[in-house]
Formats: sequence, C-alpha cells, structure tokens
Amino acid sequence: MFKIPKSVLVVIYTPELDVLLIRRADAEADYWQSVTGSKDYARETFRHTAQREVWEETGIDCRTGTLLASCLTDWYLENVYDIYPAWLSRYAPGVTRNTEHVFGLCVPRDMPVRLSPREHTHAQWLPYLAAADMVGSYSNAEACLMLPRLASAQAREFASKLGASLTHPRS
Repeated sequence: MFKIPKSVLVVIYTPELDVLLIRRADAEADYWQSVTGSKDYARETFRHTAQREVWEETGIDCRTGTLLASCLTDWYLENVYDIYPAWLSRYAPGVTRNTEHVFGLCVPRDMPVRLSPREHTHAQWLPYLAAADMVGSYSNAEACLMLPRLASAQAREFASKLGASLTHPRS
C-alpha cells in the first residue's frame, strides 16, 4: 500500500516556546524533526491525522475528549513540496509532491514523551530558534520560526495551568 501524499506537521511546544524535536530512525544520524505523518486514508481529516501521529510518535494524547485536545491548534498553513528522492518509493508511481498541513500543540513544560522506537530514536526540547536551526526540512524550520506569532495564547495558558496542576496537585 502506498502512502497518501497529504500529511501533517505538528510543532509540539511548551508555554515557554520550547519545541519538541524527535530524531528519525530511518534517516541520517542527525535528522531531527517535529511530528509528521501522512493520512492513513483519503477521507481522514488533517486534525485526526495530527492527533493520531502525535499519539503514535510521542505518546502524547491530544485526541478528541482528552485534556490536551483543545491545545491542538490548526495553523491554517499548507506547504507543498517535492518528496525527497530517497522516500519516493513509498508513494504511488508518478507521485512526486506532498501537501503538508501545519498544526501546533501546546503542552505542559514537563510533559513526558514516549517514542515509537521503529520511527524515532531520541527526543529533545529546544528553544524555538535552536529547534529551527536543527530540523532537517525548511518547512519545519519555518514553522518553528513562526511559533511566537502562531502559538495560541489560550492553549499556552491552559497548558501552563495543566502543568501546574500535574506538578502541584491540590490537597
């Protein structure tokens, strides 16, 4: 089965604008990125794809009905780019371009991350400017650089309060 050339990029960040980067297991040793992934089926919404990919790749649950669901923000940005030659075989013959839809997810500062070892080998939190310098794709770098402008104030406030309640529960 071939991949669908419609994907998501999810920039996971803290209220302090630190960005989670994960290192790909199937790429060069230092290929760092935000959460990415393709639609599983043509009618899957980009939002559902983002929720699924975040869960699968990091163990962070922002699916509908969870506390973090409201912190997943559609940035209403799309990037169309040529698929890396090394990954063209994953797509149907003749498919050379992908459309990527961008989301942001604000999480508490001490959010634990559980990687899927077949997809990613390491995770790190970096200030957004350092994250932009480290990622392997221009669209991911651009999304990191736009973080101060696009980060949802409401999501940042909620994630801060959620983080405080998790680390200092009421008696």
